[in-house]
Amino acid sequence: MKNLISIINELSKLNEASDTQIQQIFRKCSKNGSGLYKKTDVLEAFNEMLKNKSIKLNIKETKNFLKNIQMKQVRTISGVTPVTVLTKPFPCPGKCIFCPNDVRMPKSYLSDEPGAQRATRNKFDPYAQTYNRLLAYKAIGHITDKVELIILGGTWTSYPESYQIWFVKRCFDAINDFDEDSTIFPVDSEKGMPFEDKDLEEIQGEIFNKSYNEIISKALLPKRSDAQREKSTWKELLSVQKVNETSITRCIGLVIETRPDEITEQEVVRIRKLGATKTQIGFQSLNNKVLDKNKRGHNVQTTRNAVKLLRQAGFKIHAHWMPNLYGSTPKEDIKDYKKMFDDKDFRPDELKIYPCSLIASAELMQYYKKGLWKPYTPEALSHVLKEVFKNTPAYCRITRMIRDIGSQDIVIGNKKTNYRQIVEAELKKEGFTPLEIRSREIKNKEISLNDLHLDIVEYETSCSNEFFLQYVTEQNEIAGFLRLSIPTITNFLYELKGCAIIREVHVYGISVPIGEHKEGKAQHLGLGTKLIEEASKISRKNNFKSLAVISSIGTREYYKKFGFKLNEGLYQIKSLEDIS
Repeated sequence: MKNLISIINELSKLNEASDTQIQQIFRKCSKNGSGLYKKTDVLEAFNEMLKNKSIKLNIKETKNFLKNIQMKQVRTISGVTPVTVLTKPFPCPGKCIFCPNDVRMPKSYLSDEPGAQRATRNKFDPYAQTYNRLLAYKAIGHITDKVELIILGGTWTSYPESYQIWFVKRCFDAINDFDEDSTIFPVDSEKGMPFEDKDLEEIQGEIFNKSYNEIISKALLPKRSDAQREKSTWKELLSVQKVNETSITRCIGLVIETRPDEITEQEVVRIRKLGATKTQIGFQSLNNKVLDKNKRGHNVQTTRNAVKLLRQAGFKIHAHWMPNLYGSTPKEDIKDYKKMFDDKDFRPDELKIYPCSLIASAELMQYYKKGLWKPYTPEALSHVLKEVFKNTPAYCRITRMIRDIGSQDIVIGNKKTNYRQIVEAELKKEGFTPLEIRSREIKNKEISLNDLHLDIVEYETSCSNEFFLQYVTEQNEIAGFLRLSIPTITNFLYELKGCAIIREVHVYGISVPIGEHKEGKAQHLGLGTKLIEEASKISRKNNFKSLAVISSIGTREYYKKFGFKLNEGLYQIKSLEDIS
């Protein structure tokens, strides 16, 4: 206990300790020769001492300690707590040659990826994955009451509707059940998954020359009982969503993952009904030749159509794009990337850049062995990624630049997961400052309204005029933004006809509890209110009498304060008649 107190006291004296300083303190104050304390041990001891009033720290010291003990602060520095869950292995409509075929995972995922490991430990159970992830955040000092739920796993829309409803409902059940008194949730050990106790080589030896879909379809046959258990109704889902509107922990964003050829008007309505506000969608390439060579299964026009439908419905569009695909070159990749923003049919809001990695289980392995494909050199890859930064506009956020695949799974090519940092450092030396959102986030910097000014970026799409409203500092750091869509064509959704649409409101800064105020934090400068007021004025100026918002379940109460009403539809809408 003495050494635990020493760690707490030393961390409380440092305003912002480096990783090296923290490690030195933990080594100096070890468990009396039996190893080092974990941060969770220290945080638990701190909380216990606070209850017993056996430790006395002033406000500044307490603030320093909590800042230094909190692990991976970057996870919640964008103002929300991301919770990623994976669906179970299931047949996929795609036949992409670059896609891993690990039958222990949903299509395109590998068992060694961090999110996949968590899913495996929880046997792909949505409740357990969600609840235990929140517990993990809580244990390392993060605020957990504003959750962005990210559902990954191959092609979401290919799963049966009953499974989709059940999966989302169980995630909401976990979020509704979670609060500051929550403890460890025991995973149902009886729920097994195909091949969970075998390594991939052993599995492939048993099922040689069979496709992923053939293997999974056969493996799921004995699990027919799951089909009855993994089932919920729309009424049951809507009921738990209603609870979440005012629960302690709220879902303030729901993301699903799919393919362009799965997006139809009916599918858009279904995923909106589930509560989704953002769609991760695999562009991969905007070159028909490359798409065909990689057996993607759709063409560029399909992607154009999908983006148009999603944008009309107000969704945030989070695209995946892959350089170094079979049939492409660095020069073609750069041309392809520029097209993504030069062509008004695309222009995504967020991006994941995933350079193609060679995985042994992918069909691409056969192309590599025949000398038909090879990975880019480090110099060529760096050149492409630098051009990516240079050609990304201010309204787009590059969420990730390299996929989190372990080096042991990559046969050949780039194995550095910190390539983004490498490229950013090279650009800094060249004197280039990226415009994309993530590079400009205010993070945990303390600011006042006097430090900020409103900047508006306008651009056209295939179905709208978009206004990206952002509050920025003189250095162009971004503290908050709003995406406003002014439709230029008639919406296929009757509910949204005649409405301008707020597609996203986001204010940066470390996540703080709902209703709590923290001086100087971007989340509590009233930026959300100012952005919505400005969006209302722009909508009115463009002759719209109604303004809709694609609100998340957990943000409905927030938008009610501004006069937005949820009638019997899927969107909250307010009248602009009284806006001057």
